[in-house]
Amino acid sequence: MCLTARGVSAIFMPMPARTGVAHVVTTTRKYKDRVYRTHLLRRSYREGGTVKNETLGNLSHLPEALVEIIRRSLRGETFVPLTQAFEITRSLAHGHVHAVHLAMQRLGVASLLASKPCRERDLVQAMVASRILCPATKLATTRLWHTSTLAQEFGVVDATEDDLYAAMDWLLAGQDRIQKKLAARHLQQDSLVLYDLSSSDVEGSHCPLATLGYSRDGKRGTRQVNYGLLTDGRGCPVAISVHPGNTSDSTTFLPEVKRLREQFGIRRMVMVGDRGMISQKAIDEMSQDRDIDWVTALRSVSIRTLVEQGHLQMDLFDERNLLEISSPDFPGERLVACRNPELARSRVHTRAALLAATEECLQKIQTRVQAGRLAGKDTIGVAAGKVVNRYKVAKHFELVITDTALRFVRIQKNIDAEAALDGLYIIRTSVKAERMDAATCVRTYKSLAQVERAFLSMKMMDLKVRPIHHHLEGRVRAHLFVCMLAYYVEWHMREVWRALTFADEDQAAKRTRDPVAPARRSQATMKKVASRTLDDGSPVHGFKTLMQDLHTIVRNTCRTSAGARDAPTFDLTTTPTPQQTRALALI
Repeated sequence: MCLTARGVSAIFMPMPARTGVAHVVTTTRKYKDRVYRTHLLRRSYREGGTVKNETLGNLSHLPEALVEIIRRSLRGETFVPLTQAFEITRSLAHGHVHAVHLAMQRLGVASLLASKPCRERDLVQAMVASRILCPATKLATTRLWHTSTLAQEFGVVDATEDDLYAAMDWLLAGQDRIQKKLAARHLQQDSLVLYDLSSSDVEGSHCPLATLGYSRDGKRGTRQVNYGLLTDGRGCPVAISVHPGNTSDSTTFLPEVKRLREQFGIRRMVMVGDRGMISQKAIDEMSQDRDIDWVTALRSVSIRTLVEQGHLQMDLFDERNLLEISSPDFPGERLVACRNPELARSRVHTRAALLAATEECLQKIQTRVQAGRLAGKDTIGVAAGKVVNRYKVAKHFELVITDTALRFVRIQKNIDAEAALDGLYIIRTSVKAERMDAATCVRTYKSLAQVERAFLSMKMMDLKVRPIHHHLEGRVRAHLFVCMLAYYVEWHMREVWRALTFADEDQAAKRTRDPVAPARRSQATMKKVASRTLDDGSPVHGFKTLMQDLHTIVRNTCRTSAGARDAPTFDLTTTPTPQQTRALALI
């Protein structure tokens, strides 16, 4: 509604012929403990040298806000519709950027990278934040971070792709120094240190680190690099190392132990690695140092030997699922045997499915042989070999191959021998019982799942480390280090947001739960999962959906005069919802 002096006067009564000035007069009087306010529309005019007032209307029945508008209109102010008062010239998503920026400030990422402010430090921080918010190639990053307030918040609005490459080179030069600071934060003497290795494919054919090797992602025939991740006992990343794609797991382990001692200054530690990571050679070398302990697991061949030698009787698991044994083959070591019935049932089902799928494929080859479409002992053998090796069940089949026939039969003895060990695994450790009981040994080994979770987040869910597009060895190393730093920030954000997400808040209960039985969430978490709501009725989020919810907090750039190019601008940010306010406060 637009009001002017003339319009207001016309609402109440026609203006007399005599001229004058209209205005609103407000009077207040008190009567019997009540206060009465009267708003009168009056006109002042001069008559014969005398100033007189004339009441044109009573505005007391109107809302106070409308009376104030009339008063201001009569003073000469002009009122226009809100949409014509100013316009929004640009809107940038801000809430998720603000959350990551707050987390990085709380973690002191800037001081972690460099003690003094510099251009490279700002660029690296922006790349770390961008890897969490919108992971992409470096060229795409310089485009995408202008779709939010990221470039403004980190002061890199004018950054180019070449600037990012230069900042990556700067970061790589300081990697040892930065990782040493992280180790000082999260690793102490006698700390648990988790270590595992993964791989990711590399685009192009010029990177010297990219070679063919065992792909942890199941991508055969692709060039890849391997990278090992060191974390503390909780899974918080501390350091990353990069290796050629054909490097075996066990050859990377001892160099990491050496780095922990010589570079990070950790003299006493407990290293935790899977059965393929900690080799017998590494165990022999670590055994010579009383300050280094380790936790790993036995391979299935060794477990079968223990059963056959009588050091482990399967009937001992009739009333319990965990027991500690010893063997002369492992002097000075502790062996903690565990049997999980649910895991055993799962493996029975999986084995049956693999055997059935293999037989189905062999029958197809058999049909081709009988029809004369496949002939020759060598040709038939190659085809059958591919089938039995595809599902890793070659030891369970006996193949009889001639130039014109193929016969196959299951070796039930081998199947039964393998089935007898279903659900059985043995933890192997040098840690003394007074320091770590049997149940804690099992929990410690299972904590390697935290490193697997880190790889899952870095490679697929959030940070999108792959595929790697860099060709220079240094750039590949810097790219993976940026991804590790991004996961370091994300890991802490996930921890403080446990109350708002589907994550289990009762982390202390993990130290008392049955270490062999499948993991169970707390009752409070199960209630949260079932209802999909928190106690205050707000929805439960995953990490990604909570970030997307914060994405709706927008910073609008507004201009005071619509259509006026040179009009001043101001920023107006969306008011957060209660849940968004809580998420930001937790950080």
